[in-house]
Amino acid sequence: MKHFRKLFLALLFVSLGSCSVAHSGSGSKHTLKVTASAYNSVKAQTHGNPAIGAWGDKLRPGMRVIAVSRDLIKMGLKHNTKVKIEGLPGYYMVKDKMHKRWKRKIDIYMGTDIKAARKWGKRKVKISW
Repeated sequence: MKHFRKLFLALLFVSLGSCSVAHSGSGSKHTLKVTASAYNSVKAQTHGNPAIGAWGDKLRPGMRVIAVSRDLIKMGLKHNTKVKIEGLPGYYMVKDKMHKRWKRKIDIYMGTDIKAARKWGKRKVKISW
């Protein structure tokens, strides 16, 4: 029985190690590398009211908000999840979701500052939640 328990635990750790979401030792449960772009609440970039997120949240310039691809929602980045983005101060809240065509991607909300969004561009970042 003792050997069975050791074997079971070893198999469990091996299977957990092969997951795409890794455990981080900094108090967050998960860490993941994603592509990050930026978006604005302007009519040209949205469908419908540009100040309303996909879950119905009202977005205002200055809020620390991200939109997430739907595969990330399945990994636990659900509505109102608090997310740390490596290289940016503070935490961001998941308040919007992206079109289903995107995978492993976040969009950082930059209010109406189109220049800041263009300056951010597209880059790989590590996120934790």
